[in-house]
Amino acid sequence: MAKLTVKEFFARFPNDEACLTHVMNVRYGTRHTCRACGVEATFHRLANRRAYACSQCGDNLYPTAGTVLQDTRTPLQLWFYAIYLFVVTRHGVSGMELKRQLGVTYKTAYRMGQQIRDLMTATDGFEMLRGHVEIDETLVGGVHRGDGRGPHSTKKTVVVGLKQRDGMIQTQVVPDAKMDTLQEVVLNRVQRGSIVSTDEFKSYNLLTEEGYTHGRVNHSKKEYARTDQALGVVVSTNSVESFWNLFKNSVRSTHIHVSKKHMARYLGEFTFRSNHRAMENAMFDLLVAAF
Repeated sequence: MAKLTVKEFFARFPNDEACLTHVMNVRYGTRHTCRACGVEATFHRLANRRAYACSQCGDNLYPTAGTVLQDTRTPLQLWFYAIYLFVVTRHGVSGMELKRQLGVTYKTAYRMGQQIRDLMTATDGFEMLRGHVEIDETLVGGVHRGDGRGPHSTKKTVVVGLKQRDGMIQTQVVPDAKMDTLQEVVLNRVQRGSIVSTDEFKSYNLLTEEGYTHGRVNHSKKEYARTDQALGVVVSTNSVESFWNLFKNSVRSTHIHVSKKHMARYLGEFTFRSNHRAMENAMFDLLVAAF
């Protein structure tokens, strides 16, 4: 299925009415059991309000209640278009770009962007990784000095990525890259008994003792992938490093800088797109349904 074009998007959602109908359909459907009277009934649209009424008892149902759309003064179509932009982009959407595309103030655009990132993070869910998992920590933002892992790089944000081979990626902001910190991340996110691939960083030293089969590549010796005959797998961290390259390049080109305070939101955005990129148009519907 080809990606939804801008023309197709506006044909599908020409106005707020079409957007509200879509939210109603994905959250409740026009026929379901009424919360007030307990009867399976149809619901009809009410004029001048973002609401539907039960055909049996007249109870009002607001499809946007409990969502970021509940009290918004921004047209629903603009919210939908903002979500569309987040889905079709590869490098993210800045607040200034949303401001230009939507014709709203920068304050409104920035707030919408952060709420959509929260939605993407929450929608991605969580499950333990298993099988063969690549793990790599890196530093984003700040001033880089030294080897990137020492005390001279404290202005940077430490992040960890865990990528299941042919599966999902998970990311996390961590306070540091110490052994105890990284091992806690692995224990919480990777099923014991799995194969883990890392580089030579010493903070991964005790993973074997924690029940993992541990393979390493030595980047300091220009080793980026090797076939481990004993494990019967190719040991590398290339997949998770590719994600970090995209993320860092996107931050530099699109956002210029992301603070540690908001880093998890931006990681959640890029992680969601990476995990669901094969869904194409369904990624948009998944986010709208998550309202």
